[in-house]
Amino acid sequence: MITAWVIGGNGLLGSALQRVLRRRGIRVFEPDERFCWESEGVIAQLEAAVKAFSAFVGSGNRWQIYWAAGVGTMSSTEVELNTETRTLSAVLDFITTEQDLAMESGGVAFASSAGAIYAGSTEDIITENTPVAPTTDYANEKLRQEDLLDTFVKNKGKVSVLCARISTLYGPGQATGKRQGLLAHIARCIIRNQAVHIYVPLDTIRDYIAADDAATMIVVALCTLKEKPGVFTKIIASEKPTTIAEIVSVYKRVARRSPKIVASASKLSTLYTRRIQFCSSSVPIIESCSKTSLLVGVAQVLAAERASFTRSTL
Repeated sequence: MITAWVIGGNGLLGSALQRVLRRRGIRVFEPDERFCWESEGVIAQLEAAVKAFSAFVGSGNRWQIYWAAGVGTMSSTEVELNTETRTLSAVLDFITTEQDLAMESGGVAFASSAGAIYAGSTEDIITENTPVAPTTDYANEKLRQEDLLDTFVKNKGKVSVLCARISTLYGPGQATGKRQGLLAHIARCIIRNQAVHIYVPLDTIRDYIAADDAATMIVVALCTLKEKPGVFTKIIASEKPTTIAEIVSVYKRVARRSPKIVASASKLSTLYTRRIQFCSSSVPIIESCSKTSLLVGVAQVLAAERASFTRSTL
């Protein structure tokens, strides 16, 4: 039996991972309390949760941990990013010293950002063989976090680690507090009849992947790696490049009215490359994984944002 724990289970990716795991019949561990990520006490909370997870796994069962936590974005401060890295490091240390987990084989999936890590690449199509090209503190911190996982595997030989470098994630329920999420931002502006401020050219290319699709690929990939200790990197992407202009066009079709687009530059504009196209060539996924079309995905985001807006006005 496999027992899984999604750290960051309330976020866009984390909640999708929990849905996928449950659909696949995998037991999902849930801590007794929510973590106070911005508090010094979160380390003690996580230590207690690791012990509880170990007891929940039981003897003779495989375990999986999915790291979908983190408050960092492309515009995060160095202090915020360092705090996130220290938290991950503490969790890995707790796992290493937990004897019951050490006796069983396990897997760790770490959610990272393909767009950030390869932001400075000049290659037309990016694969796992493409040299990393970070251009921001955020990207460099993600690479440092991946290095922590490499050290973790060396100290704990029975673990498979999947570094899931995800393209542009979207889906219903994307957080409003982060300065990211173009698709959710457009939906909110349409519903509120507000202008959509876009700070990059409309021909900017991105790879948009629905959260449930990304979660399915991550879960299947980690399960594929069972009994294969080591660190494996995989790009998680739809592999369908889309311009922002095409996104606007899809919203016009779904909402039946044109978004009010205001294109302008900001200090963040230089952080984003114009063209990003991905193609994964590692950890082949033999199992068929459905992919949400952009039309369906946009309709889902718009419906969720409309329902949220309606609730907020009652």
